[in-house]
Amino acid sequence: MAEQPSPVENQVGKPVEHNSAEEERATAALDKERTKTHIQRHGHKGILTIDPESKMESVTTLKADYVTPKGPGVRLRGIRSELLEKHIAQMISEKIKAERSPPPSKTDYCSTTRTDFSVKGFVPRTPETTQVHDYKTDQAITFWSENCKQIQGVTPIKTLNAPFRKSALFSTPISERLDEIELPPDN
Repeated sequence: MAEQPSPVENQVGKPVEHNSAEEERATAALDKERTKTHIQRHGHKGILTIDPESKMESVTTLKADYVTPKGPGVRLRGIRSELLEKHIAQMISEKIKAERSPPPSKTDYCSTTRTDFSVKGFVPRTPETTQVHDYKTDQAITFWSENCKQIQGVTPIKTLNAPFRKSALFSTPISERLDEIELPPDN
């Protein structure tokens, strides 16, 4: 294609304002062959290369120019000094590992009863009973049985030995209460 002179002269330091118009003019012949959607989807063939079947280069300029450095090909240090250095490094690493993780202490398989309660010279005695207890009939001593007088919303307690036994006083009509001498006060 023959170059057409630009109608606007480009001054130094200012961008070309009509660059997009020039690109459109350069691709006008290619735009007539296909539809606009096809061009937007697939692009223009033949702008960057004449051979559409050509493949891209697999080697970049960096890979082509950069060569990995190679050693001199001869031994720079002796075998004995390398072995000595490896041996010293191994000794130091073993010493550090031993300091950081000491061996586990020997496990003592004694139970608490054996260590704390089986003392030499100890003679177990059962305490003497002060009164006769029957676990089937005696009332259990709890926080609530000891503080039953301070609890609000409880029906009147007849005996302090059994404050929480079943009581029908709440549902019994006043006229049928035979065991009470006087009626409860209305609060």
